[in-house]
Amino acid sequence: MRTAFREVMAGTVRLAGEPTPRPMRLELRADLPGLLHPWTDATAEVTGSVSVAGWADDSTVSGSLEVAPVRARRIRYRLSFTTLAGRRMHLDGWKSIRLDRPVRTMTRLPATVLDDKGRVVGEARLRFHLHRELLPMVTSMRTRTGPPPTAAGLLRPRWRGRRGRLEVWYSTITEPRTGTGIWLHHELVAPTDGRNAYAHGWAGVFPADGAPVLARFGPVSWRQPEPPDVYDADEVAVSADRLRGRAGDVSWELRRSGGGEPLYTFPRWAWRYGVLPAAQIVPLPAARFTGALRYGESTVELDGAPGNVAHIDGHGNAARWAWLHADLGDGDVCEVVAAVAKRPGLARLPVLPMVRLRLGGVDLPPADPLLGAAGLRAEIGLPHWTVTGRLGPARLRIEVNQPADGTLAVDYTDPDGSRAVCHNSERADALIIVQRRAGGEWRTWRRWTLLGTAHAEVGTRE
Repeated sequence: MRTAFREVMAGTVRLAGEPTPRPMRLELRADLPGLLHPWTDATAEVTGSVSVAGWADDSTVSGSLEVAPVRARRIRYRLSFTTLAGRRMHLDGWKSIRLDRPVRTMTRLPATVLDDKGRVVGEARLRFHLHRELLPMVTSMRTRTGPPPTAAGLLRPRWRGRRGRLEVWYSTITEPRTGTGIWLHHELVAPTDGRNAYAHGWAGVFPADGAPVLARFGPVSWRQPEPPDVYDADEVAVSADRLRGRAGDVSWELRRSGGGEPLYTFPRWAWRYGVLPAAQIVPLPAARFTGALRYGESTVELDGAPGNVAHIDGHGNAARWAWLHADLGDGDVCEVVAAVAKRPGLARLPVLPMVRLRLGGVDLPPADPLLGAAGLRAEIGLPHWTVTGRLGPARLRIEVNQPADGTLAVDYTDPDGSRAVCHNSERADALIIVQRRAGGEWRTWRRWTLLGTAHAEVGTRE
C-alpha cells in the first residue's frame, strides 16, 4: 500500500547578506510507502514547487520526506531546486516533534538552504496553516494497494455492450515551428435504439496561414482492438504510444513520448464508477509527438511537438459546454471542462466548471474538482468565454478567444440521435491569471498568455 498527499507551507527565508526576509512558499506532493498514521516510519518521494519572490519563482522541487513522528520524533525534509540565476540549492529542515506540544511542533518547519558546496545561503521559517491547509491536505490523501494506473490502462475501452453510450479518444497538438494546430478525434457510439455500435471520427488541421481543414473517417462497425491499440477503425488506430490513420486526404503517423502523470479533470470516483452523465480524464496531459501529418499537398513534420491524449466516457454530449487545454511548459498544464448536463432537471442548472491546473507536479484545486467547481463561474459564448472564481486558496481568471476564421463547426450525434455542434479551434488564444493573498490583498502569482497555442471549443445545441 502507498499513500499520496499534498502539503503546503508558507513563511519567510532570510538570504545571506539581505537585511530583510523574503516571502517563501512550498507546495509539495508526497508519495509514501504504507499507510500514513502517527506511528509511520518511512521515507516518501516528494515533488512540487518552491516560490521565493525574485529569487526562485515557482521553481520545481524534488527530494525526500522522512516521516517518523513517534520513533524519531522528527519529520525531515530534504529538497533540491534551481534558482532564477541557475544555481542549484538544497533545503534541509525538520520538524522536531514534542508530544507535549504536538500541534505547534508538527506545523512549524525551520530549515537551512545550502548551495552545492554546502555553504549556507539562507535560513527559512515555514508554517503549515491549519485553518487554511488542513482540509485540502486531508482531502488530497489517496491510498492505493496496487501499482499506479498507466496511460495504457486509462485509455482502454470501457464499453461493455450497453446501449446509449459514447466513448471518445482525442488528441490535440501544436507544431511550434509552423504554428499548426492538430485535432484527432475518435468516437465509439452505441445507439440507444439497439443498432450495432460503430466507430467514426475526424482529423482537423489548423494552419497558421490558412483556413482550417476537416476530414472524416467511418462509420465502421466497432470491433474490440488488439493490444496495445485501444481504438481500431480500419485505417485509424490509437494506442498510448502511437496515433495513426487516414481520413479523406488527411493522413498521420505519430509517435508519443513523455506525458506526465494522468490528470483527473473530473473526480477520480466519477471516472472509476461512471456515476455522472459523462467524465473526462487526460492520461497523457503533457505529451510530445514526433512524426508527420499530411493534408492535401502539405506536410507537417513534428519533432517533439506538445500535445495531449484524453479519454471521455458517458451517455452523450452535454447540453452546452466549453473546453480548454493549455500547455504551460515544463509539464505544467491547465485543463477546463465547463458543462451543463443534457439530462432532464440538470439542463437548467448553471454551467459547472471543472478545472485542473498542474504546476510543478502539484494539482489545483487540491481537493475534489467537483467541490472546487462550486467556487468557479463560467460564461460560455463565442468567440469569447471565461472562467473566474476561487481555485482552492487561489483566485483564478481564464479568458479564451476562438477566432472565427480559425474555428471549425463540427456536427456531433449522440447515442439517442440528438444533435450538437462543436465549435473547435486548435489555434485559440488564452489568458490565465492566478492570484494569491499577500499583505491583505490579492496579488498576481502566475500569468500565462497563449497566442494561437491554446486548444479550445464551445458546444451548443442549434
